[in-house]
Amino acid sequence: MIRLPYSFLPPPFLEKSSHKIIGVAKKVSKFYPNLKTDIRHAEWKIDADQYLAMCIISNIFLFVFLFLIVSSTIYKLFPEQNFVIFALIAALLITLFAFLQQFIYPKIIAARRVRGIERNLMSALQNMVVQMNSGVPLFDSIQNIANSNYGALALEFKKAVRMINSGEDFETALEKIAENNPSLYFRRSIWQILNGLKAGGDITRVIEGIINSIAEEQILQIQKYGSQLNPIAMFYMLVAVIMPSLGITFIIVLSSFISIPPGLIQLIFWMLFAMVFFFQIMFLGLIKSKRPNLLSD
Repeated sequence: MIRLPYSFLPPPFLEKSSHKIIGVAKKVSKFYPNLKTDIRHAEWKIDADQYLAMCIISNIFLFVFLFLIVSSTIYKLFPEQNFVIFALIAALLITLFAFLQQFIYPKIIAARRVRGIERNLMSALQNMVVQMNSGVPLFDSIQNIANSNYGALALEFKKAVRMINSGEDFETALEKIAENNPSLYFRRSIWQILNGLKAGGDITRVIEGIINSIAEEQILQIQKYGSQLNPIAMFYMLVAVIMPSLGITFIIVLSSFISIPPGLIQLIFWMLFAMVFFFQIMFLGLIKSKRPNLLSD
């Protein structure tokens, strides 16, 4: 059962209510044709249209709730201000942000899955090489990886082991876990192993070649990550430091020439504080998301 972010409604209620607006969801899904693929990569057993319907229902309730909370809060703090328009705008912006986050949530879950797989990929392959050099067969080494502490990567190999133990052909099982996997490097590694098996080559040499290729890719990702940090840091200084400081200075100077209600000034300051707080969280998430997946913790 899927729990949506920024939603206070129980998942059973959302799933039951989603069938009522499935037609609207089908129209919205045209703007995100990759949603079905992202849901499959996230390993969710739900239809893309039903997921969008759940998001729409969740955000309708969220908008009404936020409007009531924001309007009542502003009315109590600043009764002389026109709270209805501001409450509508604030509730609409927050609801739109929540809907966009829910819209890409399957992609975020799939990206977490990719990160968990690729983070342990090199160490797992190195472990396989050590085992195979010690005389352990390929299937047994995969089974040992599946039972080891390799996070999401171990879960992928467990699927293959489960299929093989159920009577599936070894190569077919590897093909299936590669086809349904969102990680490019995992798929590439499995396909190279399969090609080595079909060609009858030395699998240990094949895996060593995969490790060398991943090591080169790690260096490229680190260089790319370093080049991305500089513009991100400059943008952070501009948005989270310089612009709020200039805004506060401008408001102070302007209030000395024009009579601005104290309540409005307080409201502007609180909005600036909320904006800076939001950008702080956003930049932390941005820096974390840019970190190379192939780097282990």
